[in-house]
Amino acid sequence: MDTKKYLQEIDRVVEAGPYHDDWESLSHYQVPKWYQDAKFGIFIHWGVYSVPAFGNEWYPRNMYLEGSPEFEHHIKTYGPHKQFGYKDFIPMFRAEKFNAEEWLDLFAHAGAKYLVPVAEHHDGFQMYKSELSHWNAAEMGPHRDVLGELHAAAEKRGIMPCASTHRIEHWFFMEGGRRFDSDMKEPLEKDDLYWPSMPGPKPEEMGDPQAKCPPSPEFMEDWLLRCCELVDKYRPRIVYFDWWIQQEALKPYLKKFAAYYYNRAAEWGIEVAVNYKHDAFMFGTAVPDIERGQFADAKPYLWQTDTAIAKNSWSYTENNDYKKPESILCDLLDIVSKNGTLLLNVGPRADGTIGDEDRQILTEIGGWMQANGEAIYGTKVWRKSAEGPTEIKEGHFTDAVDKAFTPEDIRFTVKGSVLYAAVLRYPEDGVVRIRSLAKPLDTTNTHFNGFVRKVEVLGFDEEPVWERSEEALTIHTSSVHTNKPVVFRITLE
Repeated sequence: MDTKKYLQEIDRVVEAGPYHDDWESLSHYQVPKWYQDAKFGIFIHWGVYSVPAFGNEWYPRNMYLEGSPEFEHHIKTYGPHKQFGYKDFIPMFRAEKFNAEEWLDLFAHAGAKYLVPVAEHHDGFQMYKSELSHWNAAEMGPHRDVLGELHAAAEKRGIMPCASTHRIEHWFFMEGGRRFDSDMKEPLEKDDLYWPSMPGPKPEEMGDPQAKCPPSPEFMEDWLLRCCELVDKYRPRIVYFDWWIQQEALKPYLKKFAAYYYNRAAEWGIEVAVNYKHDAFMFGTAVPDIERGQFADAKPYLWQTDTAIAKNSWSYTENNDYKKPESILCDLLDIVSKNGTLLLNVGPRADGTIGDEDRQILTEIGGWMQANGEAIYGTKVWRKSAEGPTEIKEGHFTDAVDKAFTPEDIRFTVKGSVLYAAVLRYPEDGVVRIRSLAKPLDTTNTHFNGFVRKVEVLGFDEEPVWERSEEALTIHTSSVHTNKPVVFRITLE
């Protein structure tokens, strides 16, 4: 690729508008309606790091950090780093059983409305055909355009094709290999997988937006080219960025990318979005994302939680600690009730198969969504998002422990004249009390002052008995027994 000409083309598209590379212009961005309605997507972490399947997707970094469990495991299992480095896993990443159609059948059954495969993780290996680097899945390893195949299969099923790039962390990700006698040969050239492997932030400095090791202009220019190539080749409806793009030095490149992406989308007649963390983008110019956590209260803007089926890793490992389907569904209902959307990650094996545990969890989620999906898709925030005693801890990395929901914990969504009330843990006696729908004493109170016309329970062949008092809307059921959330469809007037 003639990178000079491509950079000139990027500048031309940005200058032509309608969006320009400044926050004022980008603030006119509108979140796509399809995204607001979708509510549930699938994330995929799959790459060369799936071969060792040890620790987590940070294996390529940690295997070069002396004293780490990955470092010791690598020497014991594969030998000295000088003889067997991260590059040597690539021929082992054959993906011989990968079938995009089968994957998308599973994701469609689970109820996913958008798909976000990791196009490039921190290790720098692209899962798509690129003209900027030979270190990609189309030329090495599987010798297949993985991203392209997944996008094609998603579009067949009406699932929005998206992509994530974690390229920016590659600036420092492989730095450890330069500290001892490894397979990293000095000097590292730009066309080397390990380039640049520069000294990175200390663990306590990882979240500092003014890091002492900012990426060089050469690296950031390469980052911009890769992001724009991804947009031009695959037209993803979302481009998801991981953390560390909040670096101060990267701000001009973020604005330029957003303007380019939004302008291209306008040219192509599609609606798109950017995901970001830690205020990397100016509020209102993209969609904020909370990693492995959520907000405590409803927000007037769309936001996203990205989390994984496994608590300990985003990629497949032999010792993944899996969440329970009912726990994921409770989080989904809590997130959607607060104007959020859930992006749930799956980590396939190196051969391209999805593990039994992941498959079972997605199948159970899908069964629940088939009966209750109307309370999720296309819904809006009600006057109250929740009631009940269980407090939601707000922020990143807060969802590792299952929440102890009670029968009093209820989440609300609304669509037209229908209110959906989801009981997160169904009571054994079948009696539900919704205090937000208590009969008002007079018109000065803050309870719902309208009328309840009908109460139905989704997914069960029973007509609930209900009554409305000044204490609550009380619903009685006799045949509803489940460990998953139960949704009532309540028609209001």
